[in-house]
Amino acid sequence: MCLAIPGKIESIETRYNGAVRIAKVLFGSISKEASLEMLPEAEIGDYVLVHVGVAISKVDEAEAQKTFKYLAEIGELGDLTDVDEYLPEE
Repeated sequence: MCLAIPGKIESIETRYNGAVRIAKVLFGSISKEASLEMLPEAEIGDYVLVHVGVAISKVDEAEAQKTFKYLAEIGELGDLTDVDEYLPEE
């Protein structure tokens, strides 16, 4: 099964003489890099869905929280152990 995980863009840098934009994306307490090639309009602070290292779409914060809630309910957060701030209030 393929799964895209929501995360918040913390920073953006360009590589390869400005040809490629890479974001540092925060998933709970875990930070990973993701390509922004499919989302040239993405900015710091945006929530994005990341699949295999590529940000594939922007989502709002409420949608990101719902996704984390569903993942927590089915036990699929894996290494994302510190996501309490992303989960909606009960």
